[in-house]
Amino acid sequence: MAAAALLPPPLADGALLKQAMRRLVGGVVVVTAGIGEDRVGFTATSAVSLSVDPPTMLVCVDRRASTWPVIARRRHFCVSILGAGQQAIAERFAGIGGVRGAARYRDADWSIMKSGASGLTEAQAIVDCTLDEVIERHSHAILLGAVREVRLSRVERPGLAYGNGRFIRLSPE
Repeated sequence: MAAAALLPPPLADGALLKQAMRRLVGGVVVVTAGIGEDRVGFTATSAVSLSVDPPTMLVCVDRRASTWPVIARRRHFCVSILGAGQQAIAERFAGIGGVRGAARYRDADWSIMKSGASGLTEAQAIVDCTLDEVIERHSHAILLGAVREVRLSRVERPGLAYGNGRFIRLSPE
């Protein structure tokens, strides 16, 4: 009996965890990396500030995604925080419509940031990072980014969020 007590409890079903996490509403960002035709990016809700002293961002990326090797090679990434009216950009960077690579950047204005990565000019905010540390766990890489530059939109608009499998426009009230 004592040996059975030492065994770790069985892991929960990953599919069930995915369903549970879909119910957590999160702000929508586009994470970009690369330069020129080597630019890539993805849509995420897994970007948070880890620390303000020193300024550090935390972003998770699937290591099977096309963005991961570019981040690893270029040692930078940029987080563009999306607002209402930018759902089409979120969908494009999520791969909806099959657009890939640098083609995802079309039909929007981008600024080259200090790290060399591109930030969405009309985003609510842009947080530009150089890669400080990578923690590889299971299917994902946890990126810790040293914040090099922050730009805020001059015009505040409602935020864009994602939950229960759909985009949600947040009201400022």
